[in-house]
Amino acid sequence: QVQLVPSGGGSVQAGGSLRLACAASGYTLSRFSMGWFRQAPGKEREEVACIDRDAPTRYADSVKGRFIISKDSPKNTLYLQMNSLTAEDTAMYYCAADPMSTTCYTFPSSSTSWGQGTQVTVSS
Repeated sequence: QVQLVPSGGGSVQAGGSLRLACAASGYTLSRFSMGWFRQAPGKEREEVACIDRDAPTRYADSVKGRFIISKDSPKNTLYLQMNSLTAEDTAMYYCAADPMSTTCYTFPSSSTSWGQGTQVTVSS
């Protein structure tokens, strides 16, 4: 069974940076699609970024140019580098991985596994 354990959330001032990490067990992350999602209070969950098996990426328009998704295959860890943070980035962030998907076109799906959330709070 896949287990995804996120870390790296916290509080930062606007304009600052944070890096989220998501360590996986029971699953070789590099073989499938993975991504980060976020949900702010009163809002629906939205995809922030996706990275597929061969490393092409997809980003939400709101984070393009500021966030970078990456993976470290030997460490079996997914990352999200967040720069130039604004108050609008405040949310609970979730990592996800999908053993049935190798591209972002088919991610997420009903087979996606989710990690627990990690809170990111940006103060202006």
